[in-house]
Amino acid sequence: MDQIFNSRSPYYRSPSGAVEEGTTVHFRIKVPLSLKCSKAHLIVINENNNSKRDNYTMLWDGMADECEIWECDFIPKKFGLYWYSFQLDTPDGLRFLVRDFGSVARIDYSIIYSWQLTCYKKGFKTPDWPAGGVMYQIFPDRFYFSGESKREGRTDREYHASWDDTPEWRPNFEGVITNTDFFEGDLKGITQKLDYLEDLGVTCIYLNPIFEAYSNHRYDTASYEDIDPLLGTEEDFKTLCSEAKKRGIRIINDGVFSHTGSDSKYFNRQGRYKTLGAYNSKESPYFSWYDFNNWPNGYNSWWGFDTLPNTREDDPGFNEYINGENGIIRKWIKAGNSGWRLDVADELPDIFIKNLRSAVKAEDEDAIVIGEVWEDASNKESYGSRRKFLLGEQLDTVMNYPFRSAILEYLHGVDAFHIMEGILCIMENYPRPVIKNLMNFVTTHDTERTITVLAGEPLNNRGREFQANTKLTPEQREHGLKLMHLAAGMQFTLPGFPCVYYGDEAGVEGYKDPFNRSTFPWGKEDKDLLEWHKKLAKFRKDFTCFNDGEFKDVYCKDRLMSYVRYDENGRIVCIFNAGSEDTEVTLPRGYIYNECSIELATSDKCKISETGSVNVPALSCVFIRATAKTREPVSKPTIGIL
Repeated sequence: MDQIFNSRSPYYRSPSGAVEEGTTVHFRIKVPLSLKCSKAHLIVINENNNSKRDNYTMLWDGMADECEIWECDFIPKKFGLYWYSFQLDTPDGLRFLVRDFGSVARIDYSIIYSWQLTCYKKGFKTPDWPAGGVMYQIFPDRFYFSGESKREGRTDREYHASWDDTPEWRPNFEGVITNTDFFEGDLKGITQKLDYLEDLGVTCIYLNPIFEAYSNHRYDTASYEDIDPLLGTEEDFKTLCSEAKKRGIRIINDGVFSHTGSDSKYFNRQGRYKTLGAYNSKESPYFSWYDFNNWPNGYNSWWGFDTLPNTREDDPGFNEYINGENGIIRKWIKAGNSGWRLDVADELPDIFIKNLRSAVKAEDEDAIVIGEVWEDASNKESYGSRRKFLLGEQLDTVMNYPFRSAILEYLHGVDAFHIMEGILCIMENYPRPVIKNLMNFVTTHDTERTITVLAGEPLNNRGREFQANTKLTPEQREHGLKLMHLAAGMQFTLPGFPCVYYGDEAGVEGYKDPFNRSTFPWGKEDKDLLEWHKKLAKFRKDFTCFNDGEFKDVYCKDRLMSYVRYDENGRIVCIFNAGSEDTEVTLPRGYIYNECSIELATSDKCKISETGSVNVPALSCVFIRATAKTREPVSKPTIGIL
């Protein structure tokens, strides 16, 4: 018997995926004759209307394959989340079609595990410029030092004598980790390396915080209005933006608005600034920005760190300062940036993000807003409410942690079938304008380096001394580099916008902060991995199907994963073998061997035979171009172990 219902199949639900408000969605179910169904209803729970449950009568539309076909239309009139299932009237009482695993249905006695329908605002658009490009994340202190020292005489900072030093990881004499060691990487240094980034295929640079701060990570903002003196000046930033633009590279900044530093002109706990901070007086113009429960020392702070007092983003004064016509958001767009990545977006109120988006788009309609959300951002709940990140009034897109998890878990041995299910779930839940710009990364400043995760000894909650003294063995590194090729191959070909964390392309290893924030190894890069990233960037640029093309899974089982990216200009079959044995893969029906060509592969042993199969060696991947006239895959390929 065929499936009863599959939310990802156009036969059962058309259109599939997230839809724009006002879209007619057609539903079709196939009910076994043995149930003797007399009536069928589509049941929709509308989160916009206090989770009100609505029933829609389905019409009988004949029989096929020992099943009765029932159909109906549903129009979501207001953007938001809807949850749906199906009710069947039978002689034995009510039965329900509910979500089983992934997108398919099973018959149950109650309404549970409903499918999600994401409906986004009519006219929701996101920037087109990321399409086909590559993002590059830079931790400014550790990328490149221009040679122009800008030490401002502060005695509470230490400066490394050697670029190759390990970042300081030991607590100070008071047992406190201060993050106050600096390598003096700066904005001029980044400008000097723009040719390297252009050659790497980079089209967008995401900078970790560059504003004045106390620490090397600069997430403890001291002044949103000023560049940190160790990094340079506002003119240095403008020069970086203008020089990058000449090379087709845009700059986006890290926006840290859920908290400031205690050592800031707004809070001023350390008394470093001449301004009257909230810690200094209740008459401070910044007092209402913070949430005191017992002034001055009792205040809410980010995750309990008293150096990071939380801001009240709903405060009119704070909102105006950040999002107003003369606010911080628009100031730095005017200076040359092309958008913002929002730190801990799920800790920012909906209204603040909405106002921030309005400020961004008012200054530059083509600027982008990216949110840090670690889970499925379409149905994320935080602080007791469902978030509205992706519905058209807040974020353009998000950091794609679910895809990172999928890539790493697949390369760690999880069955490709389960990995693809996670990928398809995101594809089903996210609006199309969001998907095309998803920030696809495998490492960030908040995670272990990918090569260490893939090939190193598991951390298992061991401390900094273990992390500082544990490196990959030569054998582990060789294995890790092979897996890094596969990880990058998936990162660059899955839907979205790949983001390379500085040094990943060079083979940099390291456990958690600060070891994942070591300096870029100039002159010591792994040349093969570096060239692979360059080839992937060119590959993305050459084929339009990676811009906003369609995505279809082909064969995903055990250690083999394959999918197709396609548009009107052609299609690319992407095949990954994370196993320990060579595999012979038969191309999908409709792919003719003499009309296909290998465009990129990690091994010269990848060959297409005259029988229409391709040899994929162990721990390798291959990307095969088919002509535009070649049909979309309509069947799964077969595999055989050599």
